[in-house]
Amino acid sequence: MAESGLEAILMQNRGALLRFIAAHGGGEEAEDILQELWMRVRANPPTKPIAQPLSYLYRAANNLMLDRYRSAKQAAKRDSDWSDSAVTEPGRSDEPSTERGLIAREQLDIAQSELDALGERTAQIFRRHRIDGVAQRDIAQELGISISTVESDLRRAYRAMIDLRRRFDEV
Repeated sequence: MAESGLEAILMQNRGALLRFIAAHGGGEEAEDILQELWMRVRANPPTKPIAQPLSYLYRAANNLMLDRYRSAKQAAKRDSDWSDSAVTEPGRSDEPSTERGLIAREQLDIAQSELDALGERTAQIFRRHRIDGVAQRDIAQELGISISTVESDLRRAYRAMIDLRRRFDEV
């Protein structure tokens, strides 16, 4: 697949865009944000010429950072609201009932089996990214594979977990 004009400009200015993202709040996620920008440009090439494509890319990168910031802020508020509302009555245990604990352990075992069925590499990538919080770029370096391979394996794992969640919800 040939690069669109905008994609070519992104690739030519990759280093500058990466520095911009890192310096303007992207921090350690700068590589992931740039990857997301590239994926969006590649998936949706502009239908009309863009007068200042480099400015367009900087603005798009800034918007992605803002989206991530807002999402993180909203998640933090949701978590805070949840923990504030999770106050129990005096004399009542915070621990889940024995039955709920058994169900949760059983569901965890099933989820781990589903993940392991996808293959060792896919399971490892999912656990490193989702549980350990390791960036996709770092996982790719650790395993000596491309970021697109990491993304592909994560998509497979997410799909399996979503399907499993739906099965759990049906019961």
